[in-house]
Amino acid sequence: MEMKNESAISEFILIGFGDVQDLQIPLFLLFLLIYIATLTGNLLILLLIVTDQHLHTPMYFFLGNLSVLELCYSSTILPQMLVSFLSGNKRVFIRLCIMQYFAFGGFAGTECYLLSVMSYDRYLAICRPLHYAILMSHRFCQYLACGSWISGFMASTIITSFMSQLTFCGPNVINHFFCDSFPILQLSCSDTQLASTLLVLLSSAFTLPPFVLTLASYVCIIVKVLRISSAERQKTFSTCSSHLTVVTIFYGTLMIVYLLPETNELIDINKFFSVGYTVLTPLVNPLIYSLRNREVKRALKRVLHRCCN
Repeated sequence: MEMKNESAISEFILIGFGDVQDLQIPLFLLFLLIYIATLTGNLLILLLIVTDQHLHTPMYFFLGNLSVLELCYSSTILPQMLVSFLSGNKRVFIRLCIMQYFAFGGFAGTECYLLSVMSYDRYLAICRPLHYAILMSHRFCQYLACGSWISGFMASTIITSFMSQLTFCGPNVINHFFCDSFPILQLSCSDTQLASTLLVLLSSAFTLPPFVLTLASYVCIIVKVLRISSAERQKTFSTCSSHLTVVTIFYGTLMIVYLLPETNELIDINKFFSVGYTVLTPLVNPLIYSLRNREVKRALKRVLHRCCN
């Protein structure tokens, strides 16, 4: 208690990409373009889904939820990065840092569940087409979407509540570009054993089930696709190839980051792959779903035709 009273700190310093001082302006422009493209792409996807009746299906209902999620997800991290690049101010209040982790953890968890729900939707459409309309009713889709958001933020809420009770006495430097859980816990001078154990248990409990469901769904889809004729195979698999690409990018970079050992030599590699699931995934989602999806392209043409006329 004596140490807490004498040397408690109120700010963290996020190093981010500050070790490359000559590239701050180019990095600012790069991430600004990424942020603008992310907002534009996801807003466009959302607009098409809302305005075009042909996209009022379960698949696009979940895609709309994913676009809303990506808008919030990218806005949790990128604005702070842009301000840091431009101003050179790397300081962030501890409370704001913990709030950023709460939002980041909640949105990341929600994305895990939404991706699993979307893979389950594709499984039903391909493997059980005759029962699809009955199983994927509008009300059931709403339940799945609400459950994804609630489940995603549940673990983040519990972990954040424990983090808010910690005391930080220094050092206060985080070698990352956003406030992640493990770097925050490492800087605390409180006993973090309970918080660390809860973090591992809750992260596993809330992320492994949707990952397993996603994996199982695609195993069943691949088995089904291999049984049909080659003429129908490409057409059938094309309905879920966009989603599979997004799943691969998101889970691939996520697992690399959290499975790599935390050593000084791998810090830069860790930050590089962290950009994959925090910055690139929200960017590539609308690109993949628009460029590789005929229905979205047709919806865009119909909306543009109505606007021009």
